[in-house]
Amino acid sequence: MKYSAPKGTFDILPEAIRPDTKWRLVHRYTYLEEVLRKTSLDYGFQEIRTPIFERTELFTRSSGENSDIVSKEMYTFEDKAKRLMSLRPEGTAPVIRALVDNQMQDAGKYFYIGPYFRYDRPQAGRFRQFHQYGVEAVGDPTPEQDVEVIDLIMEIYRRLGIQELTLLINSIGDKESRAKYVTALKEFLQPHLSTLSEESQARFENNPLRILDTKNAKEQELLKSAPSITDFLSEKSKAHFDRVLKWLDKLDISYVVTPNLVRGLDYYTETVFEVTSNVLGAQNSIGAGGRYDGLMRELGGKDLPGMGFATGIERILNTMDGQNAHFPEAPHPSCYIIPMTESAREKLFPLAFALRREKIATEICGVSKKLGKAVGQASDRGARFAVIVGEEELQKGVAQVKDLHSRESEEIALDKLVEMMKGKL
Repeated sequence: MKYSAPKGTFDILPEAIRPDTKWRLVHRYTYLEEVLRKTSLDYGFQEIRTPIFERTELFTRSSGENSDIVSKEMYTFEDKAKRLMSLRPEGTAPVIRALVDNQMQDAGKYFYIGPYFRYDRPQAGRFRQFHQYGVEAVGDPTPEQDVEVIDLIMEIYRRLGIQELTLLINSIGDKESRAKYVTALKEFLQPHLSTLSEESQARFENNPLRILDTKNAKEQELLKSAPSITDFLSEKSKAHFDRVLKWLDKLDISYVVTPNLVRGLDYYTETVFEVTSNVLGAQNSIGAGGRYDGLMRELGGKDLPGMGFATGIERILNTMDGQNAHFPEAPHPSCYIIPMTESAREKLFPLAFALRREKIATEICGVSKKLGKAVGQASDRGARFAVIVGEEELQKGVAQVKDLHSRESEEIALDKLVEMMKGKL
């Protein structure tokens, strides 16, 4: 029987075998993670890592039982003690849970990178196991914190060379503002309820704001006449949002105020935003986030405000690939050792370890009968030098060292090889 990766998952490979595998190469992931970590540290965020599964109640309580994540997409199972557990579908609730659980309920800024899981219909840019980077800034209620988080996500994309992105931004206000708006929105939609899709009809009862996020063309046209949430903001919420926009203008961060922009989780408040790419097609969101004041209190901790975002690693890689953005070369050996006989391999084997202990990346191949083929393999691996030893070289105690860049060769005594390589590299 032939086994394949489960539907909606994929393998991350060491090198490109086919053109369609380029975006899921290990060295591209590690490069991206290096940029994410460096930028996070530049902004004063510290890394945090949480378990890959949590009690299901954590997500139903934070995200809302009627959210798409909880109602449709979670991988939930019963453990041996009959407790309901779920593979984490998002990162914010686990981070806030960790802060409460570990008595870290003070102002702080954190970032995370890891795999997440949602049972969803696999399509371009959407998988059942995917990787996310996200940040959570806890304890600062000011508009300036919102702006710092937004600037961080845009700076990450800038450092990666991603272009042609659009920052969409909106305010969904405080709890009172949203309650007034939901009433007005339902009054507007009520006469059209029978014409709405089954999904939107369900949302009408459980989470009316999510109707604003519909992908149905007829419903999008209808919503152009709907009341705007910005008309229902309290004075405090309006002042907060105005200051966010003022700072974005001062920092030359372009944005589009989008009144129908909402987030799919119940914990969001005030500022929400989304960054879209022209490369990803229908699933064009590359990253999104917002403020979630009240979530820590909801999870049993202090009443500290929060602001954060998450961005999909695969969506970033797909966007970079679609824009032909720069990726560094995959790691390669500096030295590729080619023994032509068994006795030569026995002599060269400890030399490979000696070179590695000097931090010189070294590979040694099996006994090779065809020198040209072995040198070609060294070149394919991106090696700088090929070290060749046959029976004749072994008798003389030397190696032929071929510079694969200049194509020049020289004879080096075996007992001088490590020092010579240290000098050249």
